[in-house]
Order: sequence, then structure tokens, then C-alpha cells
Amino acid sequence: MASEHVKHIDPYSPQSGTMVPLGFRKFLRTCVIWQLVRFVAINIRMTVLILKSHH
Repeated sequence: MASEHVKHIDPYSPQSGTMVPLGFRKFLRTCVIWQLVRFVAINIRMTVLILKSHH
């Protein structure tokens, strides 16, 4: 019964409250090269953190 009042709101409409990525942010989210760079950077940070915790 709680979800009945939400059925009239379309996804990605201003009433839904969700932000739609535009321009550069959309490019970053879809660029495979950028995703690979972020993946490597996060893994390096995690590895450094794990190595510090073992000493």
C-alpha cells in the first residue's frame, strides 16, 4: 500500500528526484579507459592499505 502513491512518477523525471548524468560525467561513466584507470588506482590504494596493516 505504501508504493501505490509512487506509481504515477516516471523514472528520470524531475519529480522522481534522481539526477541524470550529463556531459562530462556521462562520458566518465561510459569511458572504458577511465574505468580501467580508476580500477587500477583503487586497487593500488587497497594494496597499500593492506600492506600497512600487516606491519
